[in-house]
Amino acid sequence: MVHVRIKELLGERGRTKYWLNKQTDIDYKNLSKLMEDATSSIHFETMEKLCAVLECTPNELFEIRPIEIG
Repeated sequence: MVHVRIKELLGERGRTKYWLNKQTDIDYKNLSKLMEDATSSIHFETMEKLCAVLECTPNELFEIRPIEIG
């Protein structure tokens, strides 16, 4: 599964989800879904906003994790 590393990047930068919401103007509910791996897609515009504000590359923003079968 693809994991969006927003929580990790915010933690490294000492920032909050609220701060990110205000900086990117991404809907708070959608931001929460991205942070909880509760979405199946992301728009390029959203990815670009996140990378710009978090000062990271797409490679740093995403991580591939094994799918847990249970």
